[in-house]
Amino acid sequence: MRIVERAHKSETLGEARQELYSTLFLLAAASGLPIGELLALRSDDIDFDSSTIRVDESVDRLGQIGPCKNVAAYRTVVLADKQGQDAIRALKRYIDQDGLIFRSKRGGPLVENTILVQGLHPALKNLGFSKAGMHAFRRGCNRRWELSRISPAVIRQQMEHASSEMTSIYTGEIPVEQVQKQFQLDSNGATVRA
Repeated sequence: MRIVERAHKSETLGEARQELYSTLFLLAAASGLPIGELLALRSDDIDFDSSTIRVDESVDRLGQIGPCKNVAAYRTVVLADKQGQDAIRALKRYIDQDGLIFRSKRGGPLVENTILVQGLHPALKNLGFSKAGMHAFRRGCNRRWELSRISPAVIRQQMEHASSEMTSIYTGEIPVEQVQKQFQLDSNGATVRA
């Protein structure tokens, strides 16, 4: 995540805005939350003691905060792994403010397009990567959890997917080393699970 923070340095953005975007990107990568849910987060949605985030609102495409899109979206996201703990620590600097965590200068929710144009796209360009949207963080988180052998049911719940078919859309190629570990042979030539 330090790569994103370093790549994100911009002469046109103030330091406070750079830190806010870096924290947003870190949380997006650690939690898998969609951008609408990230932008609707308030200080009281975060439980620092249990490293969890309660999701019960979302920002729609018009920038209005309202109910989540479906029943599966109301959930508590656990940030127990290293990436989640890093995100929780980064969020602590915003705990003293009431209301929205990721807010504009006027106090409303940030606009996704502004985040992309001012923050993510310049960071990706500085790193030599092609443009991507905020959804790339969600896919990356899903994949990281799969490779960490998190239960598919847990991933489905954390990602708010209603079905395993939806979660499978996020699946990428499994590295050959992990496939080989799954199909190790015992001394009799039988497959044993690693």
